[in-house]
Amino acid sequence: MAVRVLSDAGVQRAYTVAGDSFLELLDVLQFEGPVALVTARHEVGAAFMAEAEGKLRDRPALLLGTRGAGMLNLLTGVQTASQDETPLVVLLPDRPSVNLSGDKTDGPDLFSPFRPFAKWFARAGTAAEVPIMLADALSEARRGRRGPAVLIVPDDFWVAPYDAGVPQPDPGPDRGGALLRSADEVSNLLADARYPVVIAGSGVRPARDELIKLAEQLGLSVYNAFRRQDAFPENHARYAGHLGIGIPARQLDALDRADLVLAIGTRLDEVTTQNFRYPSTSQTLVMIGTGLIPSHRRGLTFRIEAEVGPFLRELNGLVSPRTRRSSAANAATHTFMTPPDVRDSVLVHPADVVRAVRKMVPEDTVVTTDSSNFASFVHRYWCFTEPHTQLGPADRGVGYAVPAAVAAKLAAPQRTVVAMVGDGSFMSTGHELETAVRYRAPVIVVVSQNGLNADVAMHQARTHGRLSGVAMGTLDFASSARAFGAVGYTVESPEQLEPTVGRAMRHQRPSVIDVRTDPDVLEPEVRLSALFRSDRSS
Repeated sequence: MAVRVLSDAGVQRAYTVAGDSFLELLDVLQFEGPVALVTARHEVGAAFMAEAEGKLRDRPALLLGTRGAGMLNLLTGVQTASQDETPLVVLLPDRPSVNLSGDKTDGPDLFSPFRPFAKWFARAGTAAEVPIMLADALSEARRGRRGPAVLIVPDDFWVAPYDAGVPQPDPGPDRGGALLRSADEVSNLLADARYPVVIAGSGVRPARDELIKLAEQLGLSVYNAFRRQDAFPENHARYAGHLGIGIPARQLDALDRADLVLAIGTRLDEVTTQNFRYPSTSQTLVMIGTGLIPSHRRGLTFRIEAEVGPFLRELNGLVSPRTRRSSAANAATHTFMTPPDVRDSVLVHPADVVRAVRKMVPEDTVVTTDSSNFASFVHRYWCFTEPHTQLGPADRGVGYAVPAAVAAKLAAPQRTVVAMVGDGSFMSTGHELETAVRYRAPVIVVVSQNGLNADVAMHQARTHGRLSGVAMGTLDFASSARAFGAVGYTVESPEQLEPTVGRAMRHQRPSVIDVRTDPDVLEPEVRLSALFRSDRSS
């Protein structure tokens, strides 16, 4: 019955590291149920896979824990789901119900660390509650602000008989009247504004077409929030820029002159707000989305609690077309159109890596990144034009890219999936390449290997003028890929990039392209040598 509840809700896969905590459930998933079972090499990998599928499909995947300290390895993925508003259902095993003594010999409470990140948290008290509570978890994971729902189930409940009907998800309250009133208020604000600007986040993804229509009707300039570059097409005339790290000052022109800022389906985090510079106190802010977090912002602020899709459809029906100054002037200077100077680089410049891969793969390729410095080159030079093409954690998430790519390929097998990852991050979860081989998921993993923990090195050079503990050895990732049963390539010059990507795409097997990149190039506009020269001059 539990598997049927999952299947009826659209869950397609369960991710786990197989253990003895869910023996009966694993057996049904493997041999009887419509929900596929994916066993990863490590709990961190399983958690990132489940989160990535939920992010890509906007439907929760199932994440299964195992008893013991390994359960805590799931926390990184659960925290990512919480931060990124990703629907996810997490089943954690408890001791058999006949042995819940609760004394100190049972050990520490391993469930409480999940509470701060869970949107919904519960423990089944009887076996008959499990299907009902599972239906509740599935509903809560997608209702309002998306997030992880955590359900704790004693081991012995899975074999208990269940004779009741199939539990039905709660659809939630009807907010139609309130939605219309709110859309009318925003329509009036837009009519009065001279320079309205939109910041689009992950909540816009299901309503991308509605946002494009609104931007075209009203001449809105649209920014994408940090690592949410597929929310609005970056080649559109109304696109104003990506609010990421180290973006050129000229891309902030539209936001500087804005008198009205619509933050749609997004968190206004430190990076997106450019260190809390925007919106300024003189700008009216309208926040539209679900589960809006109260803030202490100074300045006129409106919060509209609503699903983004229905709200934008109402708003599009109310507004009158209006012509405003085009953001095409900004579009003409978008950074992916202006390659950096790579003449002084040794080995391969990271920007050349991104531009070569982007040229060779289809427009709807799913790109996964994590928080390595290499991700900043992807943000700058990829140019995201199609929906549901970017998977990356808004917060720091080392090791996300490879597991996320595996899950994306399983969820969308017809699409090309590329993981763009630094060497340090690849060492964290690169073993999940074996999972890709085992499940025949032909992902392409592009590793930028510069032998340096670049992010920390950059801060050390700026702060102390010297480096400590950031050097990493050069490894043969191509050989390690072949050891896992994948294809491995090594690239040491820019001329090798495009032919190698082409071969990896033709192979239709999991592939690793080990690119030896310039350790002096830390970010698109930051060189390590320049930081040391600056330190000496000061």
